[in-house]
Amino acid sequence: MKKIIITTALLAFTFFYSQKNQNYLEISYGSVCCGPASDKPVMSFLKEFKNKSQIKSMEILIQKGRGREGEYTLYVGTDFLTKNQKKRLVRGLTAAVSNQNNNKKSQSVGNVFFDSTAVVTQSELADVKNLTIYKK
Repeated sequence: MKKIIITTALLAFTFFYSQKNQNYLEISYGSVCCGPASDKPVMSFLKEFKNKSQIKSMEILIQKGRGREGEYTLYVGTDFLTKNQKKRLVRGLTAAVSNQNNNKKSQSVGNVFFDSTAVVTQSELADVKNLTIYKK
């Protein structure tokens, strides 16, 4: 009987505390008049970062339906990263967002917003509507 209880407790512990990020970086896509900017530059950077850093998986969440023109927000989990990896991720995201905003083909394309000092916690995301796992 003790073995069953211990095994159940162990499985429950690993189930509830396995790979759950508590801290996220927020990347928002806004619109000027004709829809938000593409997420391709940021997503290609994240894919490249994942491959270079040899990270098995990155947790990326998306919140759709933030406005009339399709505005959305990406949340990138950072708990699995070392301090050095997190610094490189923040530096790279800042550069990718800056390049995307500076190299727009027309002024009617929306902007991308990223604050490297702002960290969103899981408890703050608990109340967010339309939040799903990013898949592409």
